[in-house]
Formats: sequence, structure tokens, C-alpha cells
Amino acid sequence: MGMAREVFGESLPVAERYAEFLADAGVVRGLIGPREVDRLWERHLINCAVVAEVIPQGAQVVDIGSGAGLPGVVLAIVRPDLQVTLLEPLLRRTTFLNECVDMLELRNVQVRRARAEEVTREFAVDVATARAVAPLERLVTWALPLLRPGGELLALKGERAAAELEEARPVLKRFGVRTSELLQVGRGMVDPPTTLVRVVAERVPRRAKGSRKRSS
Repeated sequence: MGMAREVFGESLPVAERYAEFLADAGVVRGLIGPREVDRLWERHLINCAVVAEVIPQGAQVVDIGSGAGLPGVVLAIVRPDLQVTLLEPLLRRTTFLNECVDMLELRNVQVRRARAEEVTREFAVDVATARAVAPLERLVTWALPLLRPGGELLALKGERAAAELEEARPVLKRFGVRTSELLQVGRGMVDPPTTLVRVVAERVPRRAKGSRKRSS
């Protein structure tokens, strides 16, 4: 909890209520596995919170396939300056997210029940986030149309991050991205550090030629 205090600061009491909700309702409703309860802080909350290191002040963020709110809810807690949309197509998950947002009184969060490809004309955000949603080559086809030019996709990835980035090169080229790279955030706060794939949009077609329509 010492590291949690350092990461969340004054927002720690809100993060603690969120952790309790995850460990209770999140498990009962199948959004978090029972085995994850004992490692909620290191593996999930802190792991997600350190992503805030690379998000600009006052950014508009859309969290794709938000699920239990990781990382979207965590980012909204640790960074009240952000405006966060939790984008999730499943009713039981959006119900959980709405209850969570109301309970935590997160005024900088809205929940939207939809697939990413259904709302491309409604969003032009600074940052899109995603965690454990899909391989990068599919994820970019959902995320990049939601970004303004110069906006960023921040995808939390594991050991295959470099391989996924390489596999996604043809899709990234089709979308005309500006840059793509691997980042590690949270050094000294979480072990191992959180690995991100960051993709910066250049031109953002609403649907790149040959992209596949899939659920988020």
C-alpha cells in the first residue's frame, strides 16, 4: 500500500473503494477472476495507473473494451483532469461500470455501450487506451478512427508486445500512422514495469481499405 499511496496520492481513498468493488461485485459478476483479488493492486490498479505518466494534461480519453474499468476507471481516479469515456458493448459490463462511476462519484467519466466501429463519427479524442482487448493488428483498426490527427493509442501489452507491433506493421502502414513504439512506464513502482505500445495517428481514415469489422 505504500506504493499505492505514492501513485494515487490524494485519490487513494477512491482507489481503495474501487478495489473493494472489484473484489466483491467484480468477482461475483465474472469481471475479475477470484485468484486476482490478492494481487489487485500490483497487477491491476497500479499497473494501470502508471499509464498516466504519458497522457497529456486535460486529455480526452476513450477506453476501448473497458470491461471492469481497467485502465479507464483507474486513469480517471488518478487523473481528475482527464475526460474519460468507457466504451464497452456488453450490457452486464456497462451496468457494472455505471454503478462504479456513480459510487465513486467520478464526474470526469461517462459510460457508453457500443462497439468501437459503431461510434467512429462521434469521437475525435486525444488518447485511446485498451488492455487485454485484442491483438494489436485488430485493435488499431478500432482505435485509430476514434483519434484526432496526432492522437495516440496506448495499448497495454505483455511479453508479446514487440511481436504484436511487428505483426501490425502492414495495418499501421495502411492507416498512415506517424510513429509506433514500445514504452515501459512505472519503473520503480510496479515490477515488471507496464509495457505499452504507443501508436500516434497521422491521417485517420474512418475505415482503412481492407480492415475487418470486428467487435470491440
